[in-house]
Amino acid sequence: MQVALDILSWLLLIAGSAFALIGAAGLIRFPDVYARMHAAGITDTLGAGLIISGLMIQGGFTLVTVKLAAILIFLLYTSPTSTYALANAAYSRGLQPLLGKRDADTAEKESS
Repeated sequence: MQVALDILSWLLLIAGSAFALIGAAGLIRFPDVYARMHAAGITDTLGAGLIISGLMIQGGFTLVTVKLAAILIFLLYTSPTSTYALANAAYSRGLQPLLGKRDADTAEKESS
């Protein structure tokens, strides 16, 4: 039984780390603020959530698991809320999403 729990926790830790790395690449590669906020939200919510879940399985039934569960609940409420607040503030200040707009250099490179 312990081996199965170890395998499950390591799968969650690896998946969470993979989402964190993919989200970090998205922060660098995505073109505008809104897409980057999406990458940051996925990294924060899903990546950290999977990592904390894996740590909870490793912790067993202890006080550490209760603390990790409290952190996970706090994270699941605050991360989407802060991403929404940041996107709303950016939109209120007049920052428009790209929505398929491409600059002339990109279109020129693709056509040649």
